[in-house]
Amino acid sequence: QVQLVESGGGLVQPGGSLRLSCAAAGTISSIGTMGWYRQAPGKQRELVATISSGGSTNYVDSVKGRFTISRDNAKNTQSLQMTSLKPEDTAVYYCNANVKSSIDYVTRNYWGQGTQVTVSS
Repeated sequence: QVQLVESGGGLVQPGGSLRLSCAAAGTISSIGTMGWYRQAPGKQRELVATISSGGSTNYVDSVKGRFTISRDNAKNTQSLQMTSLKPEDTAVYYCNANVKSSIDYVTRNYWGQGTQVTVSS
């Protein structure tokens, strides 16, 4: 089994910064693409950023230039550095990863439990 554990959420003022982290643990052979999604109240879940195993990144237009996704393959972790935060960034943020099992070598998609980010003055 694989579990994704998120940390770093909280309350921040507009213009502030937060760093979200996600650690994968369990029977892991390797991890492919990882990313972050978010869901604001009354809105559907949207893709925020992704990073491939080779380090290629993609971002939704609304966060380009403000958010940076990174990963550490040796530690099975990923991070989302968020700067210049806006009230519209308020949402529950979810870690997501494609993980190949060390038991049967089948790749499965996993979700973290979600962490609340609130941007408010």
